[in-house]
Amino acid sequence: MVASGADAGAGGGERDGSADPAGGVRAAGRAAAVPAGEASGAAAVAPEADLSHHGHVSLADGRLVVTVMSRNHGPAALAEATVRLELSHRPTGELRLPGRCLRAAERVVLCGTGPLSPDGVGRRVTLGLELGDSPSEAVVTVATAWSGGATDRNPANSEHRVLVPATGDPYAY
Repeated sequence: MVASGADAGAGGGERDGSADPAGGVRAAGRAAAVPAGEASGAAAVAPEADLSHHGHVSLADGRLVVTVMSRNHGPAALAEATVRLELSHRPTGELRLPGRCLRAAERVVLCGTGPLSPDGVGRRVTLGLELGDSPSEAVVTVATAWSGGATDRNPANSEHRVLVPATGDPYAY
């Protein structure tokens, strides 16, 4: 039995005459007992998967190119994950996003990875976006938006903030 409440110690609810001889839950206001293994609210343990995002970003003449490679370092497989790309500047013109990607907000794009097996081949997505004001630099934040319900004990390899000067050079993350 697992007992809880202010009077869960020795004697519990027996002091107020609420003991249940059948061994069930006592509802005397301050104490309750539940047979071990039958506690409500017990949650299943989430699988663990170390999701990582790496790639490069370049900016030249107002065109931002972002390449993301998402990988799962295990131990559990992922049926799906979502990477979130947040931009410091709003894309302009018609957005032609790759399959599995959508515009979630004015400066946010979400892309699904598809299935990711542990230590298998990653999934690559490349976005080419026009930034109408031809900025001298941009910032791209890459992060996991959803990991298919898995726990990631190493979020450092899936969260990046990249400063990209408008040189045309690729900046790796």
